[in-house]
Amino acid sequence: MKLASAFKYMNKDIQQVERQIREVTNAENSMIQSASNHLLNAGGKRIRPIFVLLSSKFGDVNQDKIINVAVALELIHMASLVHDDVIDHAMVRRGKPTVNKQWDNGTAVFTGDYIFARTLELLKPFKNNRLHTVLSNTIHELCIGEIEQIRDKYDVEQSFLTYFRRIKRKTALLIASSTQMGAIAANVDRATENMLNRYGYFIGMSYQIIDDILDFTSSEKELGKPVGSDLLNGHITLPTLFALENSNVKQAINDFFLSDYADTQYIYDVIQTIKHSHAIERAYQVSQQYLEKALALVDGLPNIEEKRLLKQVALYLGERKF
Repeated sequence: MKLASAFKYMNKDIQQVERQIREVTNAENSMIQSASNHLLNAGGKRIRPIFVLLSSKFGDVNQDKIINVAVALELIHMASLVHDDVIDHAMVRRGKPTVNKQWDNGTAVFTGDYIFARTLELLKPFKNNRLHTVLSNTIHELCIGEIEQIRDKYDVEQSFLTYFRRIKRKTALLIASSTQMGAIAANVDRATENMLNRYGYFIGMSYQIIDDILDFTSSEKELGKPVGSDLLNGHITLPTLFALENSNVKQAINDFFLSDYADTQYIYDVIQTIKHSHAIERAYQVSQQYLEKALALVDGLPNIEEKRLLKQVALYLGERKF
């Protein structure tokens, strides 16, 4: 299944999301406007808006309001990417220069802040306090996840629990909020809302683990950034955690971190070792466990067309190769 088939089903809604994203990020300041446009033109899968839209179909849909929620979740994601790139000194994302590379760190930070602020304005028309509570909690947890990622850089002794808690905050909760907020905005019953929320969480965990695997197994052209970027930036992901059980790999990575990146070729050899090790398959197995939990939850949802699409989108995300 291609994600495009879900887009085709919701083509009109997705086009409206795209238009509104551009309208919302239209800034009075020309530099922020240019930086926002640059970020938008880099593209994206629009996964979070898709989940908002699909989840809303289980209730009473007010399309204009649902679009606002879909746009809000995507903008939070976009803002977090801008801030991530500043922290990692990243030069390329999705095959194009990052905002901090194209301009500077200050412009990138304030562009991210501007996008965050615009997100909050989108939900002003909603009277349901639960929407605002979920959104504020999501941003709160996302920020903690970002801080934890900085804290955990270069730490070859970190635990699996530390990794899972970090990706829950950085990725899974935002996808879970997409499914939950779509449900809340459409007045979906609590039982269905809870299933959609848990579905989003499990998908988010699976999705991030797949991303971490692809950082080793895809090409630079497919990734839109250098292969092994996570490890090059000091981030220990699930494949690396499994690989660290090999004392030689652990010593090599630790030596690289302590060497102030003196020999880049040295770490590229380690990246290739991890790529061709059992660590990749073990990480896939963990991702599949989360995916299976998400699919089991879909089975309990009301029988409408969107139930089938949620299952298909889950399978696509769990099986993607780049």
